[in-house]
Amino acid sequence: MDWKNIDLSQFDNLELDNIGQWPKAAKIILALFMVILLGALAHYLLVKDKIVNLETEIAKESDLRISYKAKYKVAANLELFREQMEEAEELFRNQVKRLPESHETPGLLDDITFVGTTSRLDFKKLNWQPEIPQEFYVELPIEVEVTGSYHDFGEFVSKVAGLPRIVTLHDFTILGDTKGGESSLSLKLQAKTYKYRESK
Repeated sequence: MDWKNIDLSQFDNLELDNIGQWPKAAKIILALFMVILLGALAHYLLVKDKIVNLETEIAKESDLRISYKAKYKVAANLELFREQMEEAEELFRNQVKRLPESHETPGLLDDITFVGTTSRLDFKKLNWQPEIPQEFYVELPIEVEVTGSYHDFGEFVSKVAGLPRIVTLHDFTILGDTKGGESSLSLKLQAKTYKYRESK
């Protein structure tokens, strides 16, 4: 059919009751229109929801891939994680062993006194303070006041750090004192040791 030479006047006065008598070009145009209309309707009714579902599934697949990669990474390093966990637990057990037991805390004062006197210090004060409960442990503060030389203080602090039980030193104050023409230094500090609180 030669579409360039179509006489448009033949489309005038077309009636739907008499489609069989329509010119061939009008029938072809009507058929194309019906095909396009049916195709659009079929797409809307049958395909559109499936496209939305497909896009949803594609998004889920992307999330699952990310989740899979993260889990695979954990699974691939599981043995390493187990080793690190065992090392951390061993380190924790060793640190807990360094905390004094209840029956050992009185001896800790003796240890501090010993390292102080071997560092040539004179004790003015060495007293337990009230316990301070924390979430996983209990602080046991000790008030310490000694006199001596600056270098002796350094030796004392070093020896306290080397005790087999964990002792930390806080709130240092060093004051100069002159009595009878002799100058001496006074060191005040708070020593703390700790008890592990068993979970209930």
